[in-house]
Amino acid sequence: MTAFEVLTMGRIGVDLYPQQVGVGLDEVESFGKYLGGSASNVAVAAARYGRRTAVITRTGADPFGKFLHTALRGYGVDDRYVTPVKGLPTPVTFCEIFPPDDFPLYFYRLPKAPDLEIYPEELDLDAIRDAGVFWVTVTGLSEEPSRTATLAALQARARKDITVLDLDYRPMFWPSREEARRWVQQALPHVTVAVGNLDECETAVGEREPLAAAQALHGFGVKLTPGREESLKVFREGTDLAEYLIDRFLKDAGDQGIFVLVVTIECRPVDHRPLGNVPHGDCIEPLFLNQVDQGFAQDHMGSSHA
Repeated sequence: MTAFEVLTMGRIGVDLYPQQVGVGLDEVESFGKYLGGSASNVAVAAARYGRRTAVITRTGADPFGKFLHTALRGYGVDDRYVTPVKGLPTPVTFCEIFPPDDFPLYFYRLPKAPDLEIYPEELDLDAIRDAGVFWVTVTGLSEEPSRTATLAALQARARKDITVLDLDYRPMFWPSREEARRWVQQALPHVTVAVGNLDECETAVGEREPLAAAQALHGFGVKLTPGREESLKVFREGTDLAEYLIDRFLKDAGDQGIFVLVVTIECRPVDHRPLGNVPHGDCIEPLFLNQVDQGFAQDHMGSSHA
């Protein structure tokens, strides 16, 4: 089997976004239906830009689950690792839209989300090892058996190439921030990249100031930490902080040499509605992730994939 260029693992669900802007859910009259979930959105974004992509996740054995399979295939994402869980409904998420920057989310993932029913023995570890980019989320660490499966996948991956932890901290999925930090710090030594805003970095390492957070993440072996809207700056040892760049290559230097991570990230609000299947709740769309190379950035940059 040809290796996937991008393989993600984690949340999936149906996002219901209101057609009316500036009013609460109690006043909304109609909704649009979209594929959602951070890991699934990343897979779709990569597929839309021509990458060979798959997602490891689970849905309910219900019509919404069928909708998600259809949506994934429609966007070009391989759904072979998306399996149903009997007795658990496919999650739905409602959003309120209060421009310019207030988008409350309401998650319905009870009694348990199927994407937390991923078991270690069900993983295709060869596919995980061989993928160009492997991307997991902190939500996958919030409950068993997904927690053990996520850590097993990362251990099998052995920090190969681009191994990403999306810090993706949602307080309603955890008993406490401290419990989330405990498990995030179990995962960090197994990844090369962490993605998160300042609040998520505080959850991960107990630091909110950008430089301190970047140093703490580097202490776990993370090479680059691009952020979302509140962007954690890109930290390079011995230099000033480099501004987080949109639609540009991000470069980082490790302590033992230069490591280059090529990432293109877009943030495109479209009439305060979801961009394709990528909702405002995720805000950024990772479009293309290339390989990590050693050497000077200008000498070893991959070609742009816009």
